[in-house]
Amino acid sequence: LISRIKEAQKEDSEIWTIVENLDKQVEFRLDDDNVLWQDTRLVVPNDASLREALLTKAHSSLFSIHSSSTKMYHDLKQHFWWSGMKGDVAMFVSKCLICQQVTIEHQRASGLLQPLNIPVWRRNIHGFCYRVTTDSEEA
Repeated sequence: LISRIKEAQKEDSEIWTIVENLDKQVEFRLDDDNVLWQDTRLVVPNDASLREALLTKAHSSLFSIHSSSTKMYHDLKQHFWWSGMKGDVAMFVSKCLICQQVTIEHQRASGLLQPLNIPVWRRNIHGFCYRVTTDSEEA
């Protein structure tokens, strides 16, 4: 998979845009084999099948079988980088059928509705103060 990533880098236009602007990009570097790295992380090109294979391998590895999106993202970001990786990982995990089937809801179930105790009104008094005028007083 690593060799596929390195080969795919040579054909990716986004990666070559970064390479052309390396003097402005401090966090990116090229190694002796012209492979692009973001600090110590291998840059994964914008290839959907390659990213899908990487996500599948990371999500189904023996060390972290069907881990949460947060754990999977932290594991992947130690070795790989691509723009929008966190969102891609979250989307991948949210579509995993096995993860959906075994996810436990961590909220307590709400009970039955209970009536509110509303006090009974004892008196309801309204007072109105106003002046009554007749037609002869208006003139």
